[in-house]
Amino acid sequence: MLKCMCLCVCFAGEHLRVCPQGNTCCTVEMEDKFGQQSKHDFETSVDETSHNLRSTFVSRHKRFDEFFLELLENTERSLNEMFVKTYGKPYMQNSEVFENLFAELKRYYTGGNVNLEEMLNDFWSRLLERMFTLLNSQYVISEDYLECISKYTDELKPFGDVPRKLKAQVTRTFIAARTFVQGLSVGREVAQRVAKVICTPLLLMYCPFCQGMPSVKPCKNYCLNVMKGCLANQADLDPEWNQYIDAMLLVAQRLEGPFNIESVMEPIDVKISEAIMNMQDNSAQVSYRVFQGCGQPKPAGMSRSARGVSDVFTTRFKPYSPEERPTTAAGTSLDRLVADIKEKLKTSKKFWSSLPDMLCDGDKVTLGNSTDEDCWNGHSKGRYFPEVQKDGLTNQVSNPEVEVDITRPDTNIRQQIMALRVMTNKLKNAYNGNDIYFQDSGDEGSGSGSGSGCTEDCPTESESPASEAPVVEADRSGPVGASASLHTSPVAVTTALVLSALTLQRQWR
Repeated sequence: MLKCMCLCVCFAGEHLRVCPQGNTCCTVEMEDKFGQQSKHDFETSVDETSHNLRSTFVSRHKRFDEFFLELLENTERSLNEMFVKTYGKPYMQNSEVFENLFAELKRYYTGGNVNLEEMLNDFWSRLLERMFTLLNSQYVISEDYLECISKYTDELKPFGDVPRKLKAQVTRTFIAARTFVQGLSVGREVAQRVAKVICTPLLLMYCPFCQGMPSVKPCKNYCLNVMKGCLANQADLDPEWNQYIDAMLLVAQRLEGPFNIESVMEPIDVKISEAIMNMQDNSAQVSYRVFQGCGQPKPAGMSRSARGVSDVFTTRFKPYSPEERPTTAAGTSLDRLVADIKEKLKTSKKFWSSLPDMLCDGDKVTLGNSTDEDCWNGHSKGRYFPEVQKDGLTNQVSNPEVEVDITRPDTNIRQQIMALRVMTNKLKNAYNGNDIYFQDSGDEGSGSGSGSGCTEDCPTESESPASEAPVVEADRSGPVGASASLHTSPVAVTTALVLSALTLQRQWR
């Protein structure tokens, strides 16, 4: 009769299906329970290790989204306040033109199907119609006449060069901002889904208990081979993930450079006012050319003509001074926010291929070289001889610890690889100023201005499908000591192992 370190009597282990079948302290029921516990501990460990990555994407997406929308609201409020003060009633009677402009900009950002160039062209056409009517109040301007006027907008250039410059700045800025926040959303979803892994590393975590060695930690290289087998599909995500991160960093440069949304949006009231002044200064010439192309409109009655407003747009105003600029509740500038996001993105590169090393680090394993004799090698306490496998599914064909079918890639991981590939293409196009259509989900995306185009039906983290990793098995041909048979109460054996199991469980969490 052989006494084990687990303070119970050992017996022959031919009944075990995974753990070594030498002398053992475990019954079949105990091995099953340890298997369930090892699965839970592994999932918890992956979840905790990837928590910082997932929370980074969640928090930065939220901060950028809130910042951008608040900046847009501040800009609209600033324009409204200054135009009411400067232009008074004529502006208030035509304010819906400006309200529609900001409503469409917001709808575009939040995932709506909006053509920015067409929308901005339409804004200037509507503004020309309203301005022409106000500046020629001595005439009756019909809807048909206004339609004729809009055909001459490009030819007349009544607002000078402001529309062209503003369109170039706004389109590139909004393309970059929308694609960037969409990229953060995709990164968030991919990280949440890929972190769901199913694997049962029983041999690694709990089989030493059955050998009466609860305090012996796994050999480092043994742990790495087990984790590389369990996370083979996750490692295959890494190349596409790294390209996606590089593309996100490229678009971030656009947000920091001359198309910084703050430098474009904050002075927009001044730019539009400048355009109005150009129209005012050239009103006689513009009216003359319109009359040539569209004909002379009918004169209005004396009562209306007397209400001419030729002088309502004579007042000019200057931009805010820096101390008067509106600030956002985020309490930061866009430059600081983007710089913070860039730093976080850089640290997330190669995350998935590095995950096995992170899981096999610290106090979970024996930290030593490959000649360490005081660690669990999958069979017993002793040196671990096999080489550490390379990353990825195809490299696990000879993994000595995990049985991997390299012909069956994980479907969930392949879907995430495709999602990253599509997003990377959109980001590269956005960097070059090209707009890529985003699917319009109810026009307003998530309803929170997320820019993700995701509705309430999108999978949540808890609903995300898990990636199925191979079942961990190993060659049981290691040394088998003498065995002795003894009928022992399963309850007594279970009680003897519980305290030791709890200790290891805490280590792996």
